[in-house]
Amino acid sequence: MRYSLLLLATFALLACSSPQTTSTAGTAAGAPTQPTQAAAFPETFESGSKGAYEPGTVDLATGPWLFTDALVGSTEQDHKDGARAARLRAGGRLTMQFDAPAGVRRIRVLAAAYGQDAPSTWELWVSRDHGRTWRRQGLPQTASEATLRPALFEGLATEPLRLELRKTDVGKGRLNLDDISLETGSGPVVAVPGSAAPSPSAPAQGAGDDYFKNRGNAGAPTSTPRPTGPASGAVRTAADDDNLLLGNPSGATSDPANTTNYLYIHPQYATGYNAQRGIPVWTSWHVGRADLTKAAPRQDDFRADPGLPRQFYQVTPQSYAGSGFDKGHNCPSGDRTASLDDNSATFLMSNMVPQAPKNNQQTWAHLEEYTRAQVERGQEAYVVMGSYGRGGTGKNGPASTIDQGRVSVPARMWKVVVFLPEGSNDLARIAAGQARVVAIDTPNNDGSNPSWEQYLTSVDKIEAATGLDILSALPPATQAQLQSRVDSGRAR
Repeated sequence: MRYSLLLLATFALLACSSPQTTSTAGTAAGAPTQPTQAAAFPETFESGSKGAYEPGTVDLATGPWLFTDALVGSTEQDHKDGARAARLRAGGRLTMQFDAPAGVRRIRVLAAAYGQDAPSTWELWVSRDHGRTWRRQGLPQTASEATLRPALFEGLATEPLRLELRKTDVGKGRLNLDDISLETGSGPVVAVPGSAAPSPSAPAQGAGDDYFKNRGNAGAPTSTPRPTGPASGAVRTAADDDNLLLGNPSGATSDPANTTNYLYIHPQYATGYNAQRGIPVWTSWHVGRADLTKAAPRQDDFRADPGLPRQFYQVTPQSYAGSGFDKGHNCPSGDRTASLDDNSATFLMSNMVPQAPKNNQQTWAHLEEYTRAQVERGQEAYVVMGSYGRGGTGKNGPASTIDQGRVSVPARMWKVVVFLPEGSNDLARIAAGQARVVAIDTPNNDGSNPSWEQYLTSVDKIEAATGLDILSALPPATQAQLQSRVDSGRAR
């Protein structure tokens, strides 16, 4: 008996409507399309046909879905509830190109490790503005068995929504997904025909309206399309400890065609990545005492990042060999010691920048140690770091690029740290004046002063140099107040 029959009996779901014609015509990621007709969930992939991993849109029974590094599998090795299931490899995504109506109360997905492959991790992301912005819902999931197992997300969505399922681990194991169920209080969801495409001028959605939960844990937000702050002095509602709580400095997007400003979300940090330069524009993360448990030793497993879009140039550890520059972490290893996975994620090459050795090992290391010391004393920290300009000086002398021009060497390295006492409602507390902001801007050369205090500056000056909006989630009045200050370099 199909596993979905058990789910149907258990949750009183209706059967899926009749299949529709299948197409594999490609479409740009994040560009919503219009379903010509609608069908009830669950989506079983039985009407789909796509035999390659290249990006393409498949008209499934529920509507069009964009497959990225994914296909419709029907082999004996595909674990499926019927004849077909989706199969994803590293970096794979399944993205609804249409809206489900408001009132969804439950989302259920079946998942398994493909064949006898190693376990895979995956995440559910949700958009409530027609695919314009996304946020993760619940905890990352692990498919470790060669049997489909359900993951359940419960809550209430008061707006139309669409889903994206992402395979997030960096291993070679593949993932099967099947029977994606959406339910309202009256039964299975029926997709909305003619779902509206996002308007370029639509306001950005707040990241913290958490309407689905998995095991009681809120998800992490993603970007807004342009860096804008809340209007009228309002404080955006957002989940505490989110790596993007302070905003998206460059308005990065998760469209792979956006090669110079690609939004890349890890559970450990968020990055605006420039594939043409081979380095991040910025990286943002939160540090609390739970991140500093030292349960995991330093992994030192520098490696290319298979989670980046396949068309991006893959920077490897060899890209830095003999360059005279360190593989400088954006999010440092020492800020992620709670688990092996957390620490290992900081050694992906997409988290690195060519950094002058003394700047990395002295100036930068001292500020990182200072930050962790403050956290250990009862503070929490939101950190945003980046680089700009071209040309630094390493131990071999000046250079503007390495790896035969594929990786740019920045001229300057900057960091902004927002400290506040441990607590909840962090954005509101920052707006209420409880935060301390430390900002530095250093030259990327081996003549750097070991003391980071020598490079204290204001957020306003960093924004003027970079064109970023670093604290965009805060009310304008709070931004104006905090960003003009230059800290003394001493803890209060």
